[in-house]
Amino acid sequence: MSDPQALRLHLMQVIAALERIPRRFTGIRQAEDFLASDEGVDRLDAICMMLIAVGEAFKQIDRKTGGQLLPRYPEVDWVGVKGVRDVVAHGYFDVDADQVFAICQQDVPVLLQTVRRMIDDLVEPSPDGGPPVTGT
Repeated sequence: MSDPQALRLHLMQVIAALERIPRRFTGIRQAEDFLASDEGVDRLDAICMMLIAVGEAFKQIDRKTGGQLLPRYPEVDWVGVKGVRDVVAHGYFDVDADQVFAICQQDVPVLLQTVRRMIDDLVEPSPDGGPPVTGT
C-alpha cells in the first residue's frame, strides 16, 4: 500500500466494519447474553465475522507498509488485533464469549478512535512532522 489513497480507502473499510460491532453489541449486558438466545448467538457470530475482517485487514496493512505504520499507534495491541482474527477463524467453535464481550467493551472503542486518527494522519502531517508511513 505505497499509495496513501489506497491505504486511506482500506482504513475506511476497516472503520465501516468496526462501526458494525457496537450496533451488534447493543443490548448485550454480559457475556452470557451472547449464549442465552438464538439472537445473542447471531450477534456473536456477526461480531466475530467483523473481528476476522478487521484482523485480516491489519495483517495486510502491516505487511504492505513494511511494519512501519502500526507501531506509530502504540495505544492499540496490534498483535492482539491480528491474533484475534486467527483465534476466531481457526478455532471458531472454541470462541470465548467473555473475551468477545471484553473486546467489544474495551478494545473496539480504542481501535475505532485510533483508526480515525490514522485516516486523519494520512491527510494531515504526522505528529513528528514527517509524512505518514505508507510503505515502499
